[in-house]
Amino acid sequence: MLQLEKLDNFKNKKGMEFDMELIQVGERTYYIQNATNIGIYKINENDIYLIDTGNDKEAGKKILKIISEQGWNIKGIISTHSNADHIGGNKIIQDRTNCPIFTCGIEKCFTQYPILESSFLYGGYPFKDLKHKFLLAKESNVTSIENNLPNGLEYFSLKGHFFDMIGIKTSDNVYFLADSLFSSETITKYHLFFIYDIREFLNTLDFLATLDGNLYIPSHCEATNDISSLIELNRNKVKEILETIHSACEKELTFEEILKYIFDTYKLEMNANQFVLVGSTIKSYLSYLYDENKICYEFKSNKMLWKQQ
Repeated sequence: MLQLEKLDNFKNKKGMEFDMELIQVGERTYYIQNATNIGIYKINENDIYLIDTGNDKEAGKKILKIISEQGWNIKGIISTHSNADHIGGNKIIQDRTNCPIFTCGIEKCFTQYPILESSFLYGGYPFKDLKHKFLLAKESNVTSIENNLPNGLEYFSLKGHFFDMIGIKTSDNVYFLADSLFSSETITKYHLFFIYDIREFLNTLDFLATLDGNLYIPSHCEATNDISSLIELNRNKVKEILETIHSACEKELTFEEILKYIFDTYKLEMNANQFVLVGSTIKSYLSYLYDENKICYEFKSNKMLWKQQ
């Protein structure tokens, strides 16, 4: 999950590190409760598929230990998207089990070549302070998910947060929702969460409202049987950010002036990680407002200035 909370050392409300706990939520469906929830689906008594693998090698080791204790074999990994905290355990698990990894579209490229993530966020070759485990996972070999899922699993598009993010539905009518929804705690504390495509994110929220599942498991929220209030919370915060940026553009401002305005408004603290994470998100908001004919830009004295239309 590309957001401020991601770089908060993955601590829970008590300030302690998350312990991985295996929880059964259906006849064949389990998940490992963690900073990034890990889905598990049993295709038979002995073999399972993983849905995401956590944020690093250590997460991968813990997953392998839990799976081994259950006497299960990992037959495949489904990566919902290529953010480092979702594919961080891919390499060690693949190296030790030789299992395939399945994902979709552009996510295949970013999963196989993780340097693309920090390069994309920075908009150039990333300097060393951006090459850490939160933005740079280890490379793994990837296969297209199309026509490669076992019986009992379906995937569906959840675009918006990242390029070609997907969710997974199991035969137990359990929905793994990746980073399509952000928790009330995250929204209250940080206000901003990473979005690549604002329009698609809002479309995905509309799609989520049509689902009829027994249980929903977003990657960074508690499992719940009702996501309606969370959908509205996410939608309202996006609308608020859009209004805040549009209001700021009453004056002609450069991108960095808008970024500073947002950080000051929400009392956030700038550092290299937040500069690229929030900065990339603000650019996505500007693109959306421009495409909606709410703002425009012009160049003056070799500066790109944004202003209300």
